[in-house]
Amino acid sequence: MNSTAPTTATPRSRRLTARTGLALATAALMAGCAQVPHPSPNDPWESYNRGMYRFNDTVDRAVLKPIATGYETVTPRPVRTCIHNIFGNLADAWSGINSLLQGRGRDFVDTFGRVLFNSTAGLGGCIDVASMHGARKIPNDFGMTLGVWGFGSGPYVVLPFLGSSTVRDGSAWAISLASPVSPTSAVFAIDNVPVRNSLLGLFVVDTRANLLEADRLVDQIALDKYSFIRDAYLQRRKAMLDSRLRSGRASTADDLDRSAPPSADQALPVYEDPDAAPAN
Repeated sequence: MNSTAPTTATPRSRRLTARTGLALATAALMAGCAQVPHPSPNDPWESYNRGMYRFNDTVDRAVLKPIATGYETVTPRPVRTCIHNIFGNLADAWSGINSLLQGRGRDFVDTFGRVLFNSTAGLGGCIDVASMHGARKIPNDFGMTLGVWGFGSGPYVVLPFLGSSTVRDGSAWAISLASPVSPTSAVFAIDNVPVRNSLLGLFVVDTRANLLEADRLVDQIALDKYSFIRDAYLQRRKAMLDSRLRSGRASTADDLDRSAPPSADQALPVYEDPDAAPAN
């Protein structure tokens, strides 16, 4: 009886996966039906993007956010910090490679010094001893590399499940995923499927848990979350690229997180939600 279980379960699981994928694809397709009459110039696909944002937000509120909130509640902070630092150490290796591809030799040396320091003295990256000694993280990715090479960002696009992106960044993400040295390549290289999937799940939960505070802030200050998230994403990516195109050292993560308060004569952007307009 046990010998026949795998053969009967496999077709059933495949049919379930196919039906789930079809349902998600249909939902994603229907998400872009509503039309925005006057889309933003940097967001010509706003009709589709708003629909996909609502789809992602629904999935997030139903699945990812509750799991991340529970993870934050039951997992002690030192454990969460250790896990986040280990994944961050893997991401630093990818950042260093992109610094090298961009011709930024000093950033490459500094970043790989961080990786070596954290991987050894930091117990495999669990403790960020490099930051404690002043070696700050320099965020980098293949989307930035394409930008340095002269590729334009293209229109803003909301990707299913992944969220904010541009045509350039989305393409770079796909290329990075297939790369043998991407932030998740070490996880994908694990042959034990249950262990590999568990680590990938932990990576997703850790990523979402570290966005909870930002999520609470956006809920408090944004009238239209979609516009706020879009503009914040595009401004941050532009600031990162500008820092690499200018002469000198790329901005560290701390530099990018600091933003000067607007002066008194600067008009604050108005985020109006077209879906919230009263019906005539």
